[in-house]
Amino acid sequence: MALPRKLKNMNLFENGISYAGQIEEVVPPVLTRIMEDFRGGGMNAPIKTDHGMEALSMEWTCGGLMREPLLQFGITRHDGVLLRFAGAYQRDDTGAVDAVEITCRGRHSSIDMGTGKPGDQSPFKVTSELSYYKLTINGIEVIEIDIINMIERVAGVDRLADQRKAIGL
Repeated sequence: MALPRKLKNMNLFENGISYAGQIEEVVPPVLTRIMEDFRGGGMNAPIKTDHGMEALSMEWTCGGLMREPLLQFGITRHDGVLLRFAGAYQRDDTGAVDAVEITCRGRHSSIDMGTGKPGDQSPFKVTSELSYYKLTINGIEVIEIDIINMIERVAGVDRLADQRKAIGL
C-alpha cells in the first residue's frame, strides 16, 4: 500500500520576488469545465456537454503587509502579474519528493489587508484572476492553459488545436 504525496514545503514568487518566510497559504486555481445537460431524441437520459472552462483564479495569503501586490492593484494588462508557486510534495512511505510548480499570469481582483489589532495576526489575502496557467511536476508539463491564445494542452495534447484551425487562428 502506498501513502499519498503531501505538501511539505512551498514558496510563492511574484514577478520574481520570493515570498519565502512570508507566504502562509496558496489556493491553486480550481480547474472547472462548464458542463450543460443535453438530451436529444432517442436518448433515455441527458449527458453533459462540454462548453469550455470557468474563469481561473488563485488565492494566496501572506503573514502581514505586502507592498508589491498593492503597487500592482489596478494594473491594466490581463497578464501583468507573474505568479509562481513551488511546492515540495513528499511521500511518507518512500520519502520521494515531487517538485510541483504552478506558473500563472493575471492581475489582482482583491486585496484584503485584514484587521488592525496590535499583537494579533494580520493576514494579507490576495485573489488573482488568471489568463495563463501551467502545471509542471518534476519538470514535466502536465497542463498548460493560455486563454488569450486559445491553448489548452493536457499531457502534451492541445485540445483546442482543431478548433483554432477551424476558425482560422
